[in-house]
Amino acid sequence: MPRMIDLIRSSAVPATLMQAAARGALSVPPSEMIEILVYLANHNKVFGQQARMTLAGWDEKSSLEVAADAKAPPEVLEYFIAPENLRPRLLPSLLENPAVPEATLLQMAEKGSREIVEAMRQSARVHKSPAILRALSANPNSTEREAKQEQAEADLASAADTIPARPAAVPAEEPSGTAEEEAAIAAFMAEHSKELALEADKPFQPLGGMYELEVGLAEPPAAEPTHEDLAAPAESATAIVAASTETLSGSAGPALAAAAPARKPHVPPKKAKSADAERGSALQKIAQLDVKGRIQLAMKGNKEERAILVRDGTKLVALAVLENGKITDGEVEKFASQKNVLEALLRQIPMKRRFAKNYNVIRNLVANPRTPLDVSLALMKNILAQDLKNLASNKEVSETIRKLALKMFKQKTDPTKKSH
Repeated sequence: MPRMIDLIRSSAVPATLMQAAARGALSVPPSEMIEILVYLANHNKVFGQQARMTLAGWDEKSSLEVAADAKAPPEVLEYFIAPENLRPRLLPSLLENPAVPEATLLQMAEKGSREIVEAMRQSARVHKSPAILRALSANPNSTEREAKQEQAEADLASAADTIPARPAAVPAEEPSGTAEEEAAIAAFMAEHSKELALEADKPFQPLGGMYELEVGLAEPPAAEPTHEDLAAPAESATAIVAASTETLSGSAGPALAAAAPARKPHVPPKKAKSADAERGSALQKIAQLDVKGRIQLAMKGNKEERAILVRDGTKLVALAVLENGKITDGEVEKFASQKNVLEALLRQIPMKRRFAKNYNVIRNLVANPRTPLDVSLALMKNILAQDLKNLASNKEVSETIRKLALKMFKQKTDPTKKSH
């Protein structure tokens, strides 16, 4: 028995059935129904408009299945990805579908809207194609920074194609994603080239001082013994004890004097190498880097290195930490509450969509007296009632924040005041 789509193509069905087909009301599998609707939309003057309207509101789940199916009819994929028919939720699946020609993606990369540009920048397939990346960098809807990053990635991808492949037995020296990291670093450097030229020789100066960074204390303790003091011979301690016994009378003096030589000077026990030692090693490494080196480490380094560099007094280095692909939400929650970071960093955190969706980050920013007032005020609409109550009594934040927090708390807990 022929398929319904074949009968419709050959005009072997009555008009009433064609009308039902244009409404998507036939008892056929969803994939075939979509194929029928696309055919009518492209080739039938009577029912084409109705078919296009039906496709525009078609069930998203079955539409996604067809968009991701490498065996889907080419005409269907062409219809879905055409700019006039494109549904944003289907675009990621269409971009990764190998049945969609690269030539089609090139056209989209050159002329696509801002929404298309953002989706293509998230596509693994796009990042493997130097040609598409270059087209995307030339798109007027790409930002200057994105364009530079895409061009850098395209150059790296082209260069990689010219390097002979390693033998299978030899593991790669760099983890996957290194090329993307290098491209992101290159784009960041290019975007901030003017600032970088002004601060290129600025040394590492953590906010709060090096001592606080090493041991986590706000104030250093009393002066510690010098190296010479620790190296003093044990005999000096014995001599002091012996001299003190001369002032004593009776039998106690000789007894103390006799016991004194047996006492040994206190020698601090040796500590095993710990996280503190590793932190010190990271500090030494960072202190030897220039601004460019610290930016690269901020964008590629580990958690320990990020925790140090986020407090760098050079703004570009601190901001580069937020561009690190391995940074976790927990780290940013901690950064948002720190008072020894740059205001520019606290201002940048909520501008990242990923962090702006994290309630703990937003709450910590508003409660941080270091956060710029305009940023805190803009974020307060997202704060829950209990946290507003805590803010209203927080003496560290500004009076403006406390008053607004109290007002918003009353509005949220007293329905009669919401309309005022």
